[in-house]
Amino acid sequence: METHILLLGLVVVLSSFSLAFSFEPSPLQDFCIADTSSTVKVNGLACKNPMLAQATDFSFSGLHLAGNTSNAVGSRVTPVTAAQIPGLNTLGISMVRLDYAPWGINPPHTHPRATEILTVLEGTIHVGFVTSNPENRLISKVLQKGDVFVFPIGLVHFQRNVGTGNAVAIAALSSQNPGVITIVSAVFKSNPTIPGDVLAKAFQVDKNTVNLIQSRI
Repeated sequence: METHILLLGLVVVLSSFSLAFSFEPSPLQDFCIADTSSTVKVNGLACKNPMLAQATDFSFSGLHLAGNTSNAVGSRVTPVTAAQIPGLNTLGISMVRLDYAPWGINPPHTHPRATEILTVLEGTIHVGFVTSNPENRLISKVLQKGDVFVFPIGLVHFQRNVGTGNAVAIAALSSQNPGVITIVSAVFKSNPTIPGDVLAKAFQVDKNTVNLIQSRI
């Protein structure tokens, strides 16, 4: 009996370690300001001398400025990552400002390394994510000013402005470098491109339709 309890405890501990190491590890120092001039290749960015730290390493100005939404999808993402705030390096967080023109969308995409939590600052935004196979269930909601919504790590999600005016949101992400895979671009605009016959069979359309989509992206 005691052996079974010990084995059960070991499984729980190992599971906990597995979960812990599936995300960014905790930093081993107060901070690690990104040294953008370094040629050292690490999983993240090399640190500069902490004695050279300045307040500017930990700050960013500009999120009060609206992003230019004059593009095909009618939205703009303004990132705040370690590239904009070097002091974010190794701290496991980042954020973005999202601007949407009326009926503008942030197309379906994933963040392979981060969960996202979004807060609506202005407007009315329809959001949603799709669960993994085999259910592929859409979970969606229309958000108003002050509402919050979470997109779990790695799942395909989107946002759409369904109001008559501009919409604005702020999102925080649980990685300094969450990554973005925009589904349409990844599938139809890879380099080199995925063979047209593969895409035609996958989407159950003819190859001319695939060529048309590729030409428009």
